[in-house]
Amino acid sequence: MDATTAVVGLIGWPVRHSVSPALHNAAFAALGLNWAYVPLPVAPERVGEALRGLRALGLRGANVTVPHKQAVMPFLDSLSDAARTIGAVNTIVVEDDGRLVGDNTDARGFAADLAAHGVEAAGRTVAVVGAGGAARAVLYALLHGGAAQVTVLNRNLERAAALIAQFAADTHNSTLVACAFPDGIRAAATADLVINCTSLGMSPNIEGLPWDAGVQFWPGQVVYDLVYNPAQTRLLQLATAQGAQAVGGLGMLVWQGALAFQLWTDEEAPVAVMRAAAEKQLALRQAE
Repeated sequence: MDATTAVVGLIGWPVRHSVSPALHNAAFAALGLNWAYVPLPVAPERVGEALRGLRALGLRGANVTVPHKQAVMPFLDSLSDAARTIGAVNTIVVEDDGRLVGDNTDARGFAADLAAHGVEAAGRTVAVVGAGGAARAVLYALLHGGAAQVTVLNRNLERAAALIAQFAADTHNSTLVACAFPDGIRAAATADLVINCTSLGMSPNIEGLPWDAGVQFWPGQVVYDLVYNPAQTRLLQLATAQGAQAVGGLGMLVWQGALAFQLWTDEEAPVAVMRAAAEKQLALRQAE
Protein backbone atom coordinates (compact mmCIF):
# COMPACT_ATOMS: atom_id res chain seq x y z
CA MET A 1 0.00 0.00 0.00
CA ASP A 2 1.10 3.56 -0.70
CA ALA A 3 -0.37 7.03 -1.05
CA THR A 4 -2.13 6.09 -4.29
CA THR A 5 -3.78 2.88 -3.05
CA ALA A 6 -7.53 2.81 -3.64
CA VAL A 7 -9.34 1.47 -0.57
CA VAL A 8 -12.65 -0.37 -0.26
CA GLY A 9 -13.93 -2.36 2.66
CA LEU A 10 -16.65 -4.30 4.43
CA ILE A 11 -19.11 -2.57 6.76
CA GLY A 12 -20.77 -4.87 9.28
CA TRP A 13 -20.95 -5.87 12.96
CA PRO A 14 -19.00 -8.05 13.43
CA VAL A 15 -16.79 -8.56 10.35
CA ARG A 16 -13.80 -10.43 11.76
CA HIS A 17 -14.86 -13.81 10.33
CA SER A 18 -15.60 -12.59 6.81
CA VAL A 19 -13.75 -14.18 3.88
CA SER A 20 -14.41 -11.13 1.67
CA PRO A 21 -11.05 -9.41 2.37
CA ALA A 22 -9.20 -12.54 1.25
CA LEU A 23 -11.12 -12.99 -2.00
CA HIS A 24 -11.02 -9.30 -3.00
CA ASN A 25 -7.35 -8.77 -2.16
CA ALA A 26 -6.50 -11.91 -4.14
CA ALA A 27 -8.41 -10.46 -7.10
CA PHE A 28 -6.61 -7.11 -6.86
CA ALA A 29 -3.25 -8.89 -6.74
CA ALA A 30 -4.12 -11.12 -9.70
CA LEU A 31 -4.90 -8.10 -11.88
CA GLY A 32 -2.01 -5.99 -10.55
CA LEU A 33 -4.35 -3.31 -9.18
CA ASN A 34 -3.15 -0.98 -6.44
CA TRP A 35 -6.29 -1.52 -4.40
CA ALA A 36 -6.87 -2.85 -0.88
CA TYR A 37 -9.95 -4.28 0.85
CA VAL A 38 -10.22 -3.88 4.61
CA PRO A 39 -12.70 -4.92 7.31
CA LEU A 40 -14.66 -1.98 8.75
CA PRO A 41 -16.47 -2.98 11.95
CA VAL A 42 -19.28 -0.49 12.55
CA ALA A 43 -21.47 -0.53 15.64
CA PRO A 44 -25.20 -0.20 14.85
CA GLU A 45 -25.48 3.26 16.39
CA ARG A 46 -22.64 4.61 14.20
CA VAL A 47 -23.84 3.64 10.71
CA GLY A 48 -24.50 7.25 9.65
CA GLU A 49 -21.06 8.37 10.81
CA ALA A 50 -19.45 5.46 8.95
CA LEU A 51 -21.20 6.35 5.69
CA ARG A 52 -20.10 9.96 5.95
CA GLY A 53 -16.60 8.64 6.68
CA LEU A 54 -16.46 6.78 3.37
CA ARG A 55 -16.75 10.12 1.64
CA ALA A 56 -14.47 12.01 4.01
CA LEU A 57 -11.66 9.44 3.93
CA GLY A 58 -11.72 9.01 0.17
CA LEU A 59 -12.70 5.33 0.08
CA ARG A 60 -13.88 4.08 -3.31
CA GLY A 61 -16.68 1.93 -1.99
CA ALA A 62 -17.75 -0.75 0.44
CA ASN A 63 -19.64 -3.96 0.83
CA VAL A 64 -22.32 -4.06 3.51
CA THR A 65 -23.18 -7.13 5.56
CA VAL A 66 -25.45 -7.90 8.51
CA PRO A 67 -26.92 -6.15 10.36
CA HIS A 68 -26.51 -2.99 8.24
CA LYS A 69 -27.91 -3.82 4.78
CA GLN A 70 -31.08 -1.84 5.44
CA ALA A 71 -29.67 0.61 7.98
CA VAL A 72 -27.31 2.21 5.42
CA MET A 73 -30.08 3.09 2.98
CA PRO A 74 -31.20 6.45 4.43
CA PHE A 75 -27.61 7.74 4.22
CA LEU A 76 -27.14 7.05 0.50
CA ASP A 77 -27.65 9.53 -2.33
CA SER A 78 -29.24 7.04 -4.74
CA LEU A 79 -30.20 3.39 -5.07
CA SER A 80 -30.20 0.92 -7.95
CA ASP A 81 -33.55 -0.61 -8.94
CA ALA A 82 -32.43 -3.92 -7.43
CA ALA A 83 -31.53 -2.36 -4.08
CA ARG A 84 -34.78 -0.42 -3.96
CA THR A 85 -36.96 -3.43 -4.79
CA ILE A 86 -35.11 -5.88 -2.53
CA GLY A 87 -35.00 -3.32 0.25
CA ALA A 88 -31.34 -3.88 1.07
CA VAL A 89 -27.89 -2.69 0.00
CA ASN A 90 -24.81 -4.90 -0.05
CA THR A 91 -22.55 -2.72 -2.22
CA ILE A 92 -21.81 1.01 -2.10
CA VAL A 93 -19.95 2.89 -4.82
CA VAL A 94 -18.41 6.27 -3.97
CA GLU A 95 -18.62 8.34 -7.14
CA ASP A 96 -15.91 10.83 -8.14
CA ASP A 97 -18.09 13.68 -6.87
CA GLY A 98 -18.55 11.97 -3.51
CA ARG A 99 -22.08 10.70 -4.11
CA LEU A 100 -22.86 7.39 -2.41
CA VAL A 101 -24.70 4.94 -4.68
CA GLY A 102 -26.25 1.83 -3.16
CA ASP A 103 -26.63 -1.41 -5.10
CA ASN A 104 -27.47 -5.03 -4.38
CA THR A 105 -25.36 -7.69 -6.10
CA ASP A 106 -26.76 -10.59 -4.04
CA ALA A 107 -29.60 -11.28 -6.48
CA ARG A 108 -27.37 -11.13 -9.56
CA GLY A 109 -24.74 -13.19 -7.74
CA PHE A 110 -27.28 -15.89 -7.00
CA ALA A 111 -28.49 -15.90 -10.61
CA ALA A 112 -24.91 -16.06 -11.90
CA ASP A 113 -24.13 -19.06 -9.70
CA LEU A 114 -27.28 -20.87 -10.81
CA ALA A 115 -26.19 -20.34 -14.42
CA ALA A 116 -22.66 -21.54 -13.60
CA HIS A 117 -24.22 -24.83 -12.43
CA GLY A 118 -26.37 -25.15 -15.54
CA VAL A 119 -29.59 -24.28 -13.72
CA GLU A 120 -32.25 -21.92 -15.09
CA ALA A 121 -35.10 -20.41 -13.12
CA ALA A 122 -37.20 -19.85 -16.25
CA GLY A 123 -40.35 -21.95 -16.20
CA ARG A 124 -39.36 -23.72 -12.97
CA THR A 125 -41.35 -24.26 -9.81
CA VAL A 126 -39.33 -23.17 -6.78
CA ALA A 127 -39.54 -23.60 -3.00
CA VAL A 128 -37.75 -20.93 -0.96
CA VAL A 129 -37.21 -21.68 2.73
CA GLY A 130 -36.96 -18.48 4.77
CA ALA A 131 -38.34 -14.96 4.43
CA GLY A 132 -35.45 -12.75 5.57
CA GLY A 133 -33.02 -10.56 3.68
CA ALA A 134 -31.40 -13.41 1.76
CA ALA A 135 -34.81 -14.63 0.65
CA ARG A 136 -35.68 -11.17 -0.68
CA ALA A 137 -32.60 -11.17 -2.93
CA VAL A 138 -33.26 -14.72 -4.10
CA LEU A 139 -36.91 -13.98 -4.81
CA TYR A 140 -35.93 -10.94 -6.88
CA ALA A 141 -33.56 -13.12 -8.94
CA LEU A 142 -36.17 -15.84 -9.43
CA LEU A 143 -38.89 -13.44 -10.56
CA HIS A 144 -36.57 -11.64 -12.97
CA GLY A 145 -35.35 -15.03 -14.15
CA GLY A 146 -38.85 -16.12 -15.16
CA ALA A 147 -39.71 -18.72 -12.49
CA ALA A 148 -43.21 -20.10 -13.05
CA GLN A 149 -44.14 -20.43 -9.37
CA VAL A 150 -42.34 -19.62 -6.13
CA THR A 151 -43.52 -20.96 -2.77
CA VAL A 152 -42.06 -19.17 0.26
CA LEU A 153 -41.97 -21.26 3.44
CA ASN A 154 -41.38 -19.68 6.83
CA ARG A 155 -42.10 -20.52 10.46
CA ASN A 156 -43.96 -17.23 10.67
CA LEU A 157 -46.55 -17.47 7.91
CA GLU A 158 -47.35 -13.77 8.17
CA ARG A 159 -43.73 -12.93 7.39
CA ALA A 160 -43.81 -15.13 4.28
CA ALA A 161 -47.02 -13.44 3.17
CA ALA A 162 -45.48 -10.02 3.80
CA LEU A 163 -42.48 -10.92 1.63
CA ILE A 164 -44.77 -11.96 -1.20
CA ALA A 165 -46.79 -8.77 -0.83
CA GLN A 166 -43.57 -6.76 -1.13
CA PHE A 167 -43.08 -8.19 -4.63
CA ALA A 168 -46.72 -8.01 -5.71
CA ALA A 169 -45.94 -5.33 -8.30
CA ASP A 170 -42.81 -7.11 -9.57
CA THR A 171 -43.94 -10.71 -10.13
CA HIS A 172 -43.06 -10.84 -13.85
CA ASN A 173 -46.06 -13.19 -14.30
CA SER A 174 -44.80 -15.65 -11.69
CA THR A 175 -47.23 -17.15 -9.19
CA LEU A 176 -46.30 -16.53 -5.54
CA VAL A 177 -47.49 -18.70 -2.65
CA ALA A 178 -46.88 -18.44 1.11
CA CYS A 179 -46.74 -21.60 3.26
CA ALA A 180 -45.96 -22.36 6.88
CA PHE A 181 -42.71 -24.16 7.70
CA PRO A 182 -42.40 -27.08 8.27
CA ASP A 183 -46.07 -27.95 7.60
CA GLY A 184 -45.86 -26.87 3.95
CA ILE A 185 -42.74 -28.88 3.08
CA ARG A 186 -44.60 -31.91 1.76
CA ALA A 187 -46.63 -29.76 -0.64
CA ALA A 188 -43.49 -27.88 -1.75
CA ALA A 189 -41.43 -31.04 -2.26
CA THR A 190 -42.50 -31.31 -5.91
CA ALA A 191 -40.65 -28.07 -6.72
CA ASP A 192 -37.96 -28.29 -9.39
CA LEU A 193 -35.67 -26.10 -7.30
CA VAL A 194 -35.44 -25.94 -3.48
CA ILE A 195 -33.46 -23.05 -1.92
CA ASN A 196 -32.49 -22.67 1.72
CA CYS A 197 -32.28 -18.97 2.63
CA THR A 198 -32.02 -19.56 6.39
CA SER A 199 -28.97 -20.06 8.61
CA LEU A 200 -30.05 -23.58 9.61
CA GLY A 201 -27.09 -25.93 9.19
CA MET A 202 -24.47 -23.18 9.36
CA SER A 203 -21.29 -23.80 11.37
CA PRO A 204 -21.07 -24.33 14.30
CA ASN A 205 -24.70 -25.56 14.43
CA ILE A 206 -24.22 -28.03 11.59
CA GLU A 207 -27.05 -30.37 12.63
CA GLY A 208 -29.68 -27.82 11.65
CA LEU A 209 -31.92 -29.00 8.80
CA PRO A 210 -34.23 -26.58 6.93
CA TRP A 211 -36.31 -29.48 5.64
CA ASP A 212 -38.20 -32.56 6.79
CA ALA A 213 -35.91 -35.61 6.64
CA GLY A 214 -38.96 -37.76 5.93
CA VAL A 215 -39.74 -35.88 2.70
CA GLN A 216 -37.65 -37.23 -0.17
CA PHE A 217 -35.72 -35.27 -2.76
CA TRP A 218 -35.60 -36.77 -6.25
CA PRO A 219 -33.27 -37.11 -9.28
CA GLY A 220 -33.52 -34.04 -11.51
CA GLN A 221 -34.38 -31.77 -8.59
CA VAL A 222 -31.92 -29.03 -7.63
CA VAL A 223 -31.28 -28.21 -3.96
CA TYR A 224 -29.40 -24.95 -3.33
CA ASP A 225 -28.19 -24.04 0.16
CA LEU A 226 -27.05 -20.44 0.67
CA VAL A 227 -25.03 -21.64 3.66
CA TYR A 228 -21.38 -22.10 2.59
CA ASN A 229 -19.77 -23.10 5.88
CA PRO A 230 -19.67 -26.07 6.02
CA ALA A 231 -19.39 -26.70 2.29
CA GLN A 232 -21.55 -29.82 2.60
CA THR A 233 -24.42 -28.99 4.91
CA ARG A 234 -26.75 -31.63 6.25
CA LEU A 235 -29.33 -30.47 3.69
CA LEU A 236 -26.91 -30.95 0.79
CA GLN A 237 -25.80 -34.35 2.09
CA LEU A 238 -29.44 -35.45 2.18
CA ALA A 239 -30.08 -34.13 -1.33
CA THR A 240 -27.00 -35.86 -2.76
CA ALA A 241 -27.88 -39.16 -1.13
CA GLN A 242 -31.35 -39.02 -2.70
CA GLY A 243 -30.10 -38.22 -6.20
CA ALA A 244 -30.79 -34.48 -6.42
CA GLN A 245 -28.27 -31.93 -7.69
CA ALA A 246 -26.81 -30.24 -4.59
CA VAL A 247 -25.29 -26.74 -4.77
CA GLY A 248 -23.63 -24.91 -1.87
CA GLY A 249 -23.68 -21.16 -1.27
CA LEU A 250 -20.00 -20.33 -1.73
CA GLY A 251 -20.55 -19.59 -5.41
CA MET A 252 -23.15 -16.94 -4.61
CA LEU A 253 -20.73 -15.30 -2.17
CA VAL A 254 -18.01 -15.25 -4.81
CA TRP A 255 -20.26 -13.98 -7.61
CA GLN A 256 -21.80 -11.18 -5.56
CA GLY A 257 -18.25 -10.15 -4.65
CA ALA A 258 -17.16 -10.33 -8.27
CA LEU A 259 -20.02 -8.06 -9.32
CA ALA A 260 -19.10 -5.55 -6.59
CA PHE A 261 -15.47 -5.72 -7.75
CA GLN A 262 -16.59 -4.77 -11.26
CA LEU A 263 -18.70 -1.86 -10.01
CA TRP A 264 -15.70 -0.40 -8.15
CA THR A 265 -12.89 -1.05 -10.63
CA ASP A 266 -14.58 -1.29 -14.07
CA GLU A 267 -12.49 -4.44 -14.51
CA GLU A 268 -13.72 -7.98 -15.16
CA ALA A 269 -13.33 -9.90 -11.93
CA PRO A 270 -11.10 -13.02 -11.84
CA VAL A 271 -13.85 -15.27 -10.46
CA ALA A 272 -11.74 -18.43 -10.28
CA VAL A 273 -9.06 -16.60 -8.28
CA MET A 274 -11.67 -15.23 -5.90
CA ARG A 275 -13.24 -18.64 -5.33
CA ALA A 276 -9.85 -20.27 -4.66
CA ALA A 277 -9.03 -17.54 -2.12
CA ALA A 278 -12.38 -17.98 -0.37
CA GLU A 279 -11.94 -21.76 -0.20
CA LYS A 280 -8.43 -21.36 1.21
CA GLN A 281 -9.64 -18.90 3.84
CA LEU A 282 -12.47 -21.21 4.91
CA ALA A 283 -10.05 -24.15 5.15
CA LEU A 284 -7.76 -22.09 7.38
CA ARG A 285 -10.68 -21.17 9.63
CA GLN A 286 -11.75 -24.79 9.98
CA ALA A 287 -8.19 -25.79 10.88
CA GLU A 288 -8.03 -23.27 13.74
